[in-house]
Amino acid sequence: MKFIFRIYNRYFAKDKDLAARLRPLLGFTPANLVVFKLAFSHKSTFTDKTYSNNNERLEYLGDAVLGTVVAEYLFKKYPNSDEGFLTKMRSKIVKRQSLNKIADKMGLDEILAEYNNTRLSRSMLGNAMEALVGAIYLECGYRATKNFVIRKMLMNHVNVHELESYDDNYKSQLLEWCQKNGQTVTYKLLARYKFEKRDRFKVAVIVDGEKISTADDFNKKSAEQMASERALVALGIILEEDLEEPED
Repeated sequence: MKFIFRIYNRYFAKDKDLAARLRPLLGFTPANLVVFKLAFSHKSTFTDKTYSNNNERLEYLGDAVLGTVVAEYLFKKYPNSDEGFLTKMRSKIVKRQSLNKIADKMGLDEILAEYNNTRLSRSMLGNAMEALVGAIYLECGYRATKNFVIRKMLMNHVNVHELESYDDNYKSQLLEWCQKNGQTVTYKLLARYKFEKRDRFKVAVIVDGEKISTADDFNKKSAEQMASERALVALGIILEEDLEEPED
């Protein structure tokens, strides 16, 4: 039955252009093309913010599947490494900034631009990447999704060995830089407010009494990390193109 739907979607479906875009990316034409179209539908495009017309639920599913696949991949790749190392490596791969870059390299920005009437942000790329993984899981199951993640994402767009020595703890990087340069760094909570019925925190990085950067996030520690990264950019320690965007 899937074979019939895939033939139909490839040649006759209303969204056959989407099927044509997805075929080289996935290696097959989706049978349930509606789900894959949904994977690229960001909530900001719609005035009706119900879960049924955007990719948030698929993003949730894809996040869980992606985390499992990457955890299994690392578990087998590093048989002699401890839990702490594996956890850090998984975090480096599945964090928003990494997924944004992978999605960009895979050309998801072009599909997002086609199906969203809104300004695209880099974080939308990572959201769509997770949603796409969720859609593949619903279409093909775990084994095929694992193959996609490992072969299409990790092997093509992630340098795992380079990540081993990459330090993504921006607070520790900023602290180390300040200590080397005889400066002090502190963090100040500027605001705590409700956003979409959740607590959101705005923090500032203070270096030698001067506010260098700010960031907002639903988690205070995450906000401090994000603000630290922006401070590193402002101080010229890392490049601006590596700056991580906040969640939408």
